Amino acid sequence: MKTENNIADRLSKRLKESRKNKGLSLEATAKLSGVSRSMLSQIERGESSPTVATLWNLTRALQVDFAGLLDEEKPDKAIKEILRDEHTPTITSLGKGCRIRILSPAHQVGQLEIYEISFSANGELASEPHSSGCEEHLTVQDGAISVMVDDDIVHLNQGDTVRYSGDRPHTIRVETEHAKVLLIVYNS
Repeated sequence: MKTENNIADRLSKRLKESRKNKGLSLEATAKLSGVSRSMLSQIERGESSPTVATLWNLTRALQVDFAGLLDEEKPDKAIKEILRDEHTPTITSLGKGCRIRILSPAHQVGQLEIYEISFSANGELASEPHSSGCEEHLTVQDGAISVMVDDDIVHLNQGDTVRYSGDRPHTIRVETEHAKVLLIVYNS
């Protein structure tokens, strides 16, 4: 009996959360699902258990996963993801003599991107302008590099940081036998 109550409580809570997250009123959800407003209200308050057909209509209207509504809630963990070195996505084809490791999660592409770039001798990474308002923040971890944005050029050594417009043509060049930088790309 306790399990049944737990499932019913979880179901009513998740349906209500899904509806509110979509910004839908009871009335709008009733129209989308074909489930009466009063029945929907009773389900959300835990006063009525929906039939499979009713639940199916509600999940389709709210565009939520049928099975996911019943999954056990997982506690929020402090450690979200571990990306081991050998599994870090790496690109070697974008520049000359550079290896780019993608450190940011895939869902952040276009918002906040973090890269570690290793350069060999004579290495260079030339980039076309990114989206309007894009900024890049580069910190030299090892070696020395130069950064050219339009006609401006700056020389940087280990520990130095430069921030510049990424929405203009820009080039990073190694000035030593090798170099490593941390690059953060921010799109406002």
